[in-house]
Amino acid sequence: MDIKKINTLGELKKSGYQSKSIKEELRSNLIEKIKTGKPVFEGVHGFENSVIPELERAILSKHNINLLGLRGQAKTRLARKMIELLDEYIPYVEGSEINDDPFNPISRFAKNLIADEGDETPIIWLHRSERFFEKLATPDVTVADLIGDLDPIKAANLKLSYADEKVIHFGMIPRANRCIFVINELPDLQARIQVALFNILQEGDIQIRGFKLRLALDIQFVFTANPEDYTNRGSIVTPLKDRIGSQILTHYPENINIAKTITAQEVTLDSFQNNLVYVPSLARDILEQISFEARESEYIDHKSGVSARMSITAFENLLSTAERRALLSGVNQTTIRLSDFVGIIPAITGKVELVYEGEQEGAAEVAQLLINSAIRTLFSEYFPKIEKLERPDAVTPYTEIVEWFFTESGFELLDNASEEEYKKALDAVSPLNQLLKKYQPNLEEKDIYFMKEFVLWGLVEFKKLSKDRFAKGYEFKDMYGSYISKL
Repeated sequence: MDIKKINTLGELKKSGYQSKSIKEELRSNLIEKIKTGKPVFEGVHGFENSVIPELERAILSKHNINLLGLRGQAKTRLARKMIELLDEYIPYVEGSEINDDPFNPISRFAKNLIADEGDETPIIWLHRSERFFEKLATPDVTVADLIGDLDPIKAANLKLSYADEKVIHFGMIPRANRCIFVINELPDLQARIQVALFNILQEGDIQIRGFKLRLALDIQFVFTANPEDYTNRGSIVTPLKDRIGSQILTHYPENINIAKTITAQEVTLDSFQNNLVYVPSLARDILEQISFEARESEYIDHKSGVSARMSITAFENLLSTAERRALLSGVNQTTIRLSDFVGIIPAITGKVELVYEGEQEGAAEVAQLLINSAIRTLFSEYFPKIEKLERPDAVTPYTEIVEWFFTESGFELLDNASEEEYKKALDAVSPLNQLLKKYQPNLEEKDIYFMKEFVLWGLVEFKKLSKDRFAKGYEFKDMYGSYISKL
């Protein structure tokens, strides 16, 4: 039977429909998913053995939840995913502002209507997609916004006195009855507003301009908070924390593979870019490693965190850099180059909070240092480790490359070089071919030139070569040859 064809309270009774609280609803649907082995929070990666089990336990316990973590840790996404644990449709009394359950009405309007109409009371059905309310906590949020106030216009139109409950205009929380209600950045709410939530969470009482209403509101509350907010902008008042059943700590991806999965899922690209630009696997690794380096950097405020959004926007910038270069040179296909990473600097500078030392270096310089650090970290995974202290006359796998730069006058890689010019420049460094043949024999042909450039950048990081940025690209030289030639 199509439940949406049930239009009156009498028909609803005959159908055998059983009403449940939202917490019971979430719990029963979660139990069903766990039993059948269906994924509960699909599309949220890296939390399978940490956050998600804790969140499931909180739902099974029928708790209100506080998700505590730094920015960009999928807190709001987890809350939105809870919609999928709701029943597809629920009935409510037609005309009710607060989604009154026909079997358990709580508003004066619904109670009066059912008393007058009986089994003929009209009902309509609410889809689960409409049962999610979200409010960003800001210092200007008022009690009237969240709970309600008297409506003088309603009083005038209905010719009612302010002593009549019908003049009340309900705020967001009562209107979210039988729904999931998310308050983001909870500590940003003023303390007096947080106090107004006490009874709602515990007893279901709300007070509006002297009216004490016993509304047994049926709401699943989810709060999000950043630990740094406790000291920088505000705090969660202790009695409110006491009324929140479960506090769950979120975290950043624990490894590059998880981070790559998240970025690939969230990045916004069109088919033209996908067909035009090839991205080597190593380029994706470097991009994600930049975020890991940022979270450890002495120049960046660790308490503020480095959002996963940084990798997403940086990836979009990286592809756009290669796309622009391809459009300028008129080619139908191109490959990401390491020199393209200069294009992601704006995505980094806008996503990190610098400490004093970082401000002294400058945001762009810190971004470049993070790129360099990522290359340095990953270099030893592909090629022999370069020791800090080596005998000057020691022969290493990189000796021939360094000697090539010693004898050559200069080597440039231009940002907008054509594919032919780019490959010709790298092919000129003939010792690179031998190095790749020995240490990366199974390298795909389309990855060869990115790997060649990676070697040069890696040698710069380990002080075997020098690299200078100029207006149109990069110049690579040996560390001392240019100085000796001048002498």
